[in-house]
Amino acid sequence: MIGRLRGLVAEIGEEDALIDVGGVGYVVRCGARTLGRLPPTGEEATLHIETHWSDQAGIRLYGFLARDERHAFVTLQDIQGVGPKAALGVLDVLTPGELAGAAQRGDKAAVSRANGVGPKLALRIVTELKDKPIGGGTVADFHAQIHAAAAPSPGGSAVAALMGLGVAEPVARRVVDQASLRLGEDADEPALIKAALQELGR
Repeated sequence: MIGRLRGLVAEIGEEDALIDVGGVGYVVRCGARTLGRLPPTGEEATLHIETHWSDQAGIRLYGFLARDERHAFVTLQDIQGVGPKAALGVLDVLTPGELAGAAQRGDKAAVSRANGVGPKLALRIVTELKDKPIGGGTVADFHAQIHAAAAPSPGGSAVAALMGLGVAEPVARRVVDQASLRLGEDADEPALIKAALQELGR
């Protein structure tokens, strides 16, 4: 079983990415949020992998940039009616922390924004996840993090500013993440916006 891949981003498609590891290309299925945050082609990426096997599709790899996202993906599929596609859809609209908060509040509307998740399935998800660990921690653990994250971060504000300029959210998140890595965690909003715009111009 493959648990992690580190290699060069060879291609980024609509639903998957091709990761070149020592000359071998691995097709990795990813959600839109993950695809939007991958480095540009030719640069190195590390993906946490969940390996699935079925008679119809054979071996299929699902990739995530963070370990807690992979854990949430697995946890979601323990719920009846939630397959890989719906689980990816949920994680496209909610981070593991936001999903934990939605479960704590019983907020099925937040979960039903995901592609392929109707109101009934959304209700089942928030009900069954309320007391389950999500992303490697309990709902209560994430509840404290959600309150701490209530104030807008410089990165979040920079993403919002780029979106206000007409940049698509996945692209805005990717270039702001790259700018943050380059400048460090202490970078303020104006510096992040300037560096992110430079990333866009490359």
